[in-house]
Amino acid sequence: MQANRSKNTTPELRVRAALRAAGLTGYRLHWKKAPGHPDVCFPGRRVAILINGCFWHRCPFCGPSRPKTHPEFWEAKFARNRARDARVRSELVDGGWTVVVVWECRLRKARFDQTMDEVVSVVRRAGEERMPGHVVEIGSQGAWRLRRMRARRRVRRG
Repeated sequence: MQANRSKNTTPELRVRAALRAAGLTGYRLHWKKAPGHPDVCFPGRRVAILINGCFWHRCPFCGPSRPKTHPEFWEAKFARNRARDARVRSELVDGGWTVVVVWECRLRKARFDQTMDEVVSVVRRAGEERMPGHVVEIGSQGAWRLRRMRARRRVRRG
């Protein structure tokens, strides 16, 4: 695990390049004054962008694989990661931040432009109007849509 970087990962670099291309500068990287040191912070706009790797943070969209060796260790590790993510999000929201969560799989070629359009619009909107702290999952589908998709899968399998 030592070789896995926590800063300046490829997804982070792609998001930062797209933010600069959209004219959104003035952000801080891993800002220590914000709870949890988010990957990208816009302190003036009160926006924190968390760029989550699918494997380590257990993406709800792509269902990453689980290691076959030492399953107890990995389950405990993933549970700690999810608990820390939830704690950091709640601390940021309680502090009045808009938290934008971007998943690694949403930054692949097919979805990159659409994902970054959503991120840029959320950041700009947060700068224009003061909103109470909340979490925005980029690329997420509504709960009703997820239920419908699961029902279709059950019908196909059964």
